Amino acid sequence: MPLLEQVLGQYPKDVKLVFKNYPLQNHKFAMKAAIAALAAESQGKFWEFHDLLFKDYNRLNDEKVKEIAKKLGLIEQDFEKKMDDPQIVQKIRQDYMDGVNAGVSGTPTLFINGRLLRNRSMEGFKEIIGKELGKAQKKGKP
Repeated sequence: MPLLEQVLGQYPKDVKLVFKNYPLQNHKFAMKAAIAALAAESQGKFWEFHDLLFKDYNRLNDEKVKEIAKKLGLIEQDFEKKMDDPQIVQKIRQDYMDGVNAGVSGTPTLFINGRLLRNRSMEGFKEIIGKELGKAQKKGKP
């Protein structure tokens, strides 16, 4: 998301992006797409894979996943082996349950220090980040 990149650029030392998987139940290929992105992570290509998946989210299938892997230059045998790794499925399930417990109902959902971000504009980010940084500074003072 370009907006997230802008936020990270404006707050390089203060903001860290944490991605959690939340494959939508009504999207028949969402789980497999999440598995593929995490399999690509093992070759250092998570975000590139993620971005290409989201670009074609409504046309995902096994062929598209293979096409993306090839486009990114992934080592096919290693990628396919990682796609079958049960630890990846376990991580996605844990991420999903974390989302359920946090009240996530759709994607993307953004939180800043556990607070749901409703205003997903640069101003919204700045407002909530500013408040959280202010709290952190107050805690650091005696």
